[in-house]
Amino acid sequence: MQTLLIIYYSYTGGTQQIAEAAARAAKGGSAIRIVLKPAQDCEPADLLGAEGYIFATPENLAAIAGVMKAFFDRCYYPLLEQIEGRPYAAMICAGSDGENAKQQVERIAKGWRLKKVIDTPIICTNAQTPEAILAPKTIGPTDLARCGEVGATLAAGIEMGIF
Repeated sequence: MQTLLIIYYSYTGGTQQIAEAAARAAKGGSAIRIVLKPAQDCEPADLLGAEGYIFATPENLAAIAGVMKAFFDRCYYPLLEQIEGRPYAAMICAGSDGENAKQQVERIAKGWRLKKVIDTPIICTNAQTPEAILAPKTIGPTDLARCGEVGATLAAGIEMGIF
């Protein structure tokens, strides 16, 4: 069975919500298997067993979260030349910007020679104070729908074999 692997890290819940929205939409109407996996639990074998990927991360201090970076560090070299051409998408949850985290994920995926199939949404929480940054997040329905579109697009494309 074909698999879409959604790898995420979340500290305040925002990124988990967008990853879950992508997973829900991917499951709706798709016959492929959807695996939602925290980055700290993901290993190279998980990626080898999937036909496509969604990488979801918060932006922390203008970079991808450390746990997500550790995932890429752990999996990057063991997978070189083994997952080329597979489709992927990314989703960023940020307090204000998110562009640097987006660039980092896209550069890593480019090094793996993955195929980007949908623009990377940046979900902005507008958290600007220490209290707001550290507080649990609630992502609104419009942003969750954008992330659902990412999941549905990847799942449909994998199922139809168009990627």
